[in-house]
Amino acid sequence: MRIEHSRVRVQVPATSANLGPGFDALGLALDLVDDLELEATTGGVEVLAEGEGAGSVPTGEEHLVVRALRRGLDHAGAPQVGVRLRTRNRIPHGRGLGSSAAATVAGLLLARGLLADPAALDDDAVLQLATAFEGHPDNAAPALLGGAVLSWTEASRGEERARAVNLALHREALRPLVLLPRTTLATHQARGLLPEEVPHGDAAFNASRAALLVHALATDPSLLLTATEDRLHQEQRAPGMPESVELLRVLRQEGHPAVISGAGPSLLVLRGDRAEVAQLVRRVVAETAAWRIAAVPLREDGARCVVD
Repeated sequence: MRIEHSRVRVQVPATSANLGPGFDALGLALDLVDDLELEATTGGVEVLAEGEGAGSVPTGEEHLVVRALRRGLDHAGAPQVGVRLRTRNRIPHGRGLGSSAAATVAGLLLARGLLADPAALDDDAVLQLATAFEGHPDNAAPALLGGAVLSWTEASRGEERARAVNLALHREALRPLVLLPRTTLATHQARGLLPEEVPHGDAAFNASRAALLVHALATDPSLLLTATEDRLHQEQRAPGMPESVELLRVLRQEGHPAVISGAGPSLLVLRGDRAEVAQLVRRVVAETAAWRIAAVPLREDGARCVVD
């Protein structure tokens, strides 16, 4: 496979995974995006990052976007290139909004944009490669496809493959609010708080709520509060984000369909009134200024790639 283009631009959205009971399976894309510009050069790596993560992310081959780009080119059988990469990051890092999945999907789509035949790195290939990076597809799938997404893995020809489908949405289902704390929590630390085994009753409870959530999103948003109940991961992560979980409890007690966003510590309210939610934050949180509340619409389309 040959390289045909030398300049590619990609825009990739934030995501929120789990949505309460849909652990490692449900997610949605949010209209909060990172913009990336790649110029293929004859050698070397130069990364200029602006916004979130500037000054702390790697600026060489270890940058996640560059690593994903390399993997995408290898998959397509294309030669490697020098990299001049500029990123304008709006997705917060370490707060459960899919920043690493966005970077991975972005790198793979930048690789696609360089190719003479983009079909060599189609959406299915991008999903498989991104899932290999992430370990699960619940963030990568909505970043790639947009909207609300159900993703899973299945055995195919002796290997695990990721699959994903977009969910139908009732037009009144989602009015997302993101509650963003100043603190961060690494995904591996949040996962380390989860037990190896769960009671059968809790697993059955979450299965019923995840199924109900698909129905609530598509048909009856009045069921969202019940449909976002969870017994598998949110309370279990309280030691790593006590303020987030306490705020989650209060929001839900007051009737708001709130969930931990991904591995946290951010919260997502699927349908919320900003003024009402802000009042509850002031009631619960000691240092209110440490939290930001933003209405962030659902992003119905996923990552975009433009070749210059």
